[in-house]
Amino acid sequence: MPVGLSEPSSIAPVAGVRLASVAAGIKKNGQDDLVVFAFDEGACVAATFTQNAFCAAPVTLAKNHLSQSSPRALLINSGNANAGTGDAGMKNAEQTCQWLAEALGCDDSQVLPFSTGVIGEQLPMDAMYSGIEKIVPQLAQDNWLAAAQGIKTTDIVAKGASRSIMLDGTEVTISGISKGSGMIRPDMATMLAFIATDARVEQSFLQQCLSEAVTQSFNAITVDGDTSTNDACVLAATGAAGNPELNAASAEASAFADAVASLCRQLAQAIVRDGEGATKFVTVDIEQAASLDEARQVAYTIAHSPLVKTALFASDPNWGRILAAVGRAGVENLDISRVNLYLGDVCIVRGGGVAEDYREEKGQAVMDREEILIRVELGRGDSSAQIWTTDLSHEYVRINAEYRT
Repeated sequence: MPVGLSEPSSIAPVAGVRLASVAAGIKKNGQDDLVVFAFDEGACVAATFTQNAFCAAPVTLAKNHLSQSSPRALLINSGNANAGTGDAGMKNAEQTCQWLAEALGCDDSQVLPFSTGVIGEQLPMDAMYSGIEKIVPQLAQDNWLAAAQGIKTTDIVAKGASRSIMLDGTEVTISGISKGSGMIRPDMATMLAFIATDARVEQSFLQQCLSEAVTQSFNAITVDGDTSTNDACVLAATGAAGNPELNAASAEASAFADAVASLCRQLAQAIVRDGEGATKFVTVDIEQAASLDEARQVAYTIAHSPLVKTALFASDPNWGRILAAVGRAGVENLDISRVNLYLGDVCIVRGGGVAEDYREEKGQAVMDREEILIRVELGRGDSSAQIWTTDLSHEYVRINAEYRT
């Protein structure tokens, strides 16, 4: 079961956004697998996409469409990634956008497509067509929970959250959903996130807020070190709240940016908590690094170590595995005599060697928890980085071994 995570009981509707979820027959299990977001005219949209060179057809098409016009709709299917599908996959993605555009009365380029699921299989176009016909009449403002269910693949629970803040005397809502459980690593790893606000926000500032928030959240998580072909995060601002347009110079700019970042962190951490086979939620803190890049390099070396991750699964305080990961992280001229290592608030390594007051039972008490903090002080500077990860369990292997069966 997910670590310290349950499904949201509610997700606040956002004025200017209608959405719906249906079972189109893409997934073999009969669950909902097609989701549509429809935005009122005039909505402003920002997005980030996977950095995988083998990006899926919908990713390429969504980027192209976003550069051409103001999006009016998002079309999301789960159960099929439409990745590694060549020219036919691109034509199928274009066709689905055309079908939804016709149903909504907008231009094809105003539809952004997203897919998640098995790589290398063509979209079942009959299911897509009938699903689009069925879903459009069901669009409504209060379908956020259903949409959160509809974008799941190996996720155990749906993921969603909301924020409410005041901007220049106007209350605005920010709501979002995400999916992801495995094939998770920065550069927008196998996850999709869709966030909307009724605030009126200038386009470049909206993109700035999203990019900064993604750096602190979806690009600060890892489950297994794999980056998917299909990842994306979208932030739409409808302007329906009627506040004066927000930009980088606005007095409330930081409050809005902080709210977006907070929501993204919650959605990103939910992905880790629901990681495939996860039994631990692990925070890796690297402090006193010479640079941010160095801190992140050490953090991910620890988080991606199979030996560290299996020790976490076993609740084994085998701190030598963590120390070895720090040592092979590629830090130039690392002075190990300045390195300190902590599990929770327990100092295990001080000055490059085992702390004199460390006792195995202290480390064991930390490792027995569901939520664990690994903290390393490098003694090299003032930079720091924090990421979130999981352990590596038997269940992770089973889920991925049986993924297509």
